[in-house]
Amino acid sequence: MEIALKILLGLATLICFLGGLNLLTKGTKAYLPETVPPQRRLDNIFRFLSGIYFGIGFMLAWVIFHTVQVGDLLYFIGVAIAFSGLGRLYSRIQVGSPGTYYDTMMILEVSLGAAIFVLHYCSN
Repeated sequence: MEIALKILLGLATLICFLGGLNLLTKGTKAYLPETVPPQRRLDNIFRFLSGIYFGIGFMLAWVIFHTVQVGDLLYFIGVAIAFSGLGRLYSRIQVGSPGTYYDTMMILEVSLGAAIFVLHYCSN
């Protein structure tokens, strides 16, 4: 059970590293139409949150090697990952689907967070 938990945490770590780095380097300009002038405030906030997203990858990498020390904090990590997917769901409800890739990521994040929570609960 601990190996499965570490694999799921590894997947979450990979998502944070790759997703955070991708968003951090692209900024908002990559997602806005070319006719829209640069949105400095939006880009600043976007890159700030992308940096947090990327930085959490380091925390998760540390957690993989210290799962025993982390203990019940794993519940909060699972909930946080699930809520990232629920944030995508809320966006989908409010403004519509951004496409199948993002819908797949939404399902993956909710499932991944729930699985981490359940696996940690079962291992205790």
